[in-house]
Amino acid sequence: MNRNLQRAAKSVAILAIVALGATACGNDTTVDDGDAGDPTEQTQQTVSLTSNAISGGKNAAEADWIETWVIPEFTAAQEAEGVDVTVEFEPQGVDDEDYKTKVALDLSSGEGADVISLDGIWIGEFAQADYIEPLDQVTDNADDWEGWEQITDAVQGSASFEDERYGVPQGTDGRVIYYNKSLFEQAGLPSEWQPTSWDEILEAGRALKELDGVIPIQLNAGTAMGEATTMQGLLPMLMGTGQRLWEDGKWAGATEGLREVLDLYRTIYVDEELGDPILQQEAAGRDTSFQEFAAGNIAILVEGDYFWRSVINPAEGVGTAPMPDRDEVVGYVKIPAMEPGAGIEGQDFVSMSGGAARVLNPNSENPDLAWELLKFMNSPEAFEARAAGTLSISPRDDVNAKLLSSDPMLTFVSEEVLPITAYRPGLAEYPEISNSLQQATLDVVSGTPVEEASSGYADALTGIVGADAVMSN
Repeated sequence: MNRNLQRAAKSVAILAIVALGATACGNDTTVDDGDAGDPTEQTQQTVSLTSNAISGGKNAAEADWIETWVIPEFTAAQEAEGVDVTVEFEPQGVDDEDYKTKVALDLSSGEGADVISLDGIWIGEFAQADYIEPLDQVTDNADDWEGWEQITDAVQGSASFEDERYGVPQGTDGRVIYYNKSLFEQAGLPSEWQPTSWDEILEAGRALKELDGVIPIQLNAGTAMGEATTMQGLLPMLMGTGQRLWEDGKWAGATEGLREVLDLYRTIYVDEELGDPILQQEAAGRDTSFQEFAAGNIAILVEGDYFWRSVINPAEGVGTAPMPDRDEVVGYVKIPAMEPGAGIEGQDFVSMSGGAARVLNPNSENPDLAWELLKFMNSPEAFEARAAGTLSISPRDDVNAKLLSSDPMLTFVSEEVLPITAYRPGLAEYPEISNSLQQATLDVVSGTPVEEASSGYADALTGIVGADAVMSN
């Protein structure tokens, strides 16, 4: 199926799922602000925004920030410039797929809010369907924003498609290797560790295997862990072979890079028994891996900064598997490429990130004002207000330098990991392809030969996208 037919089919499918109402874009209203004999006209401008957030419900902090800080502060800032603005917030609090469908319906019918929040993984799909356009095609002022200098090219990639900016990133994260320093010392390994190749990870795993009751390496695998297998397991390693999952309009099939990654899984879980293959097949396997790491039973684990902030965080009421000695015992390092220089872009180290973005509605009747609102929501002051009471990585380097200074781990991700990170292809086919990749890892950790597992994935991929959209070697 060619791209135009795919686009048409996707549009019809999305429109057929639900029939939801749409809200018109912002506009200008001229009012008479003077006496009847000497009228003075003043322009009342309206701009709208929407997000899958609602006070008292889903993503409540986001909604509260918009309602109590963004709207009054932006209105006041515009008033100081002599502009009378009304900001209309259209909160949502629904399942992500329902929100996605509603936004797609709005955009396809020429309606919707002026500023729209999207998951970064949807950017490519919406761009291919012509629901959104590059920022510089919606407003002439997009490229002049000072904020771009504070957002690395890699982070801008979360809101870009085919090298064009479609939105502004709202936040991001990064994947790293966590390790238990105490277990390393018991195994005769250095407590300050930074592997530079897969071989060095395996060497550490072999030493750790000598410790009773310790699982040396946890690299997420299998279908039970879902997207965590793809994002924390397979994709970072694939980037480490120099192979992207989607490039030049094609998806990676049974490539050499994929076979190298599956061979790594086989080495860890089958050939050398450095990981627990049963854990990868349990329904709650990922949560179990968190608990086992926190208990000192897993030595090396690949995860995102979420693990540090929300799982092993010792702060009362925060971590789901708190480690009181986290800051002393847990080390974190960059994920190495298969060997130095073998990663994408010739990198020595790699990572994967996710994140949300905000885009401009190409149907907006007032795109320049919508851009002013979007810039305002991504100003240092806005991010600082949004971070009150929480600590997470913003897309802006200047904000991170100020807010993350108290947390060396998040600073490490911001300064060392984000500049080398990569993102999932934001295309409609990705979720199904991700499931097929998870199945390939499950096959391998269950004992299936690498060639058979990679071939099975390639067949499934061809069924999803067609042979012409598959690259292999």
